Amino acid sequence: MAEDQQSSQERTEQPTARRKQEARKKGQVARSRELNTMLSLLSVAAGVLVMGGWMAVEFPALVASSLSLDRAAAFDSALVPVRFVEMVMSSVLLLTPLFAVAIVGALIGPMVMGGFVFSASAMSFKLEKINPLTGLKRIFSPKGLMELLKALFKFVVLTAVTVVLFTFLLDDILELGSLVPDKAFAESAGMLAWSLLILSFAMIAIVMFDVPFELWNHNRQLKMTRREVQDELKETEGRPEVRNRIRALQREVSQRRMMEDTREADVVITNPQHFSVALKYDEAPGKAPVVVAKGRDLVALKIRTVAIENDVAIFEAPPLARALYASTEIGQEIPENLYLVVAKVLAYVYQLRNSRRNEYTPMPEDLSVPEEYRDLFTEGLDND
Repeated sequence: MAEDQQSSQERTEQPTARRKQEARKKGQVARSRELNTMLSLLSVAAGVLVMGGWMAVEFPALVASSLSLDRAAAFDSALVPVRFVEMVMSSVLLLTPLFAVAIVGALIGPMVMGGFVFSASAMSFKLEKINPLTGLKRIFSPKGLMELLKALFKFVVLTAVTVVLFTFLLDDILELGSLVPDKAFAESAGMLAWSLLILSFAMIAIVMFDVPFELWNHNRQLKMTRREVQDELKETEGRPEVRNRIRALQREVSQRRMMEDTREADVVITNPQHFSVALKYDEAPGKAPVVVAKGRDLVALKIRTVAIENDVAIFEAPPLARALYASTEIGQEIPENLYLVVAKVLAYVYQLRNSRRNEYTPMPEDLSVPEEYRDLFTEGLDND
């Protein structure tokens, strides 16, 4: 009993749409820090490649102007803070485009993974966030172990790539000391951009592993128990007895509509006991007979009763009745491979309707249906 109760509480069911929506409102969406890091590095590298030349010219000029003071400014203590603020503001303005590119790159990752989400509940203070026991559980959880493995893997990959880059660029780095400042800044910007670009591409291997893992882990955290799914179903669709009552009313309305359409039918083809299918034919070009009502057992009996009360022809053709019942829904035209046999039945009904009293109307011959319909609903119908 205890094992059954425990198994029933296992989160084995996939999260519903409502569960995902509620988690999103709480700020629980799939996120990959490695993807964000890679895109940030890529954006910064692209920014340095595009704006590196301009920055290599402007930055030395800024340094030179900041360190150049005239005699009045050097001996006026009130001007020193002013010049310092001007230098800081100029530096910020110089680096603002690069910062903007980095911010755009940092925002692309979350948009790709789960879209933009703002949740006040995610920013609210919770005691469990500062609880040491909860922190230890997170560290030694499967996710914590996976984060450790990712960090080690990232360290190994980036360290190896950095060592290779440094070895490859060592001569160029040492040569920077012999260049004039403008040329040295330009060369440094180029080496920095290509180094960041190579490091970001090196992280693709990490991202290709991390993104599927984060998506899988997010889905695993949102999984539900069978009891939770049942409770949610009750909340969204109401109690079972209410749903059953609604379905019963829907069936009642559908049957009432069928009986009204049966009064206008041209013929009711019966099994005769188990199936009844009412057909109506519009003689407009390109139209085929339409099933306006169909039913089994008690519903079939009700259709025959309504047909008798409204002088609708009833024709007994068990194979045809079963074929029509199985192949066509209410409101649909009959299948093409049943056109011929139904046409024979309708022709007989029209002749019978238009014949004089005591005039003999021969029954249609060869009302066989295609082989694919012959075995439908034959079980339990041997007495028909």
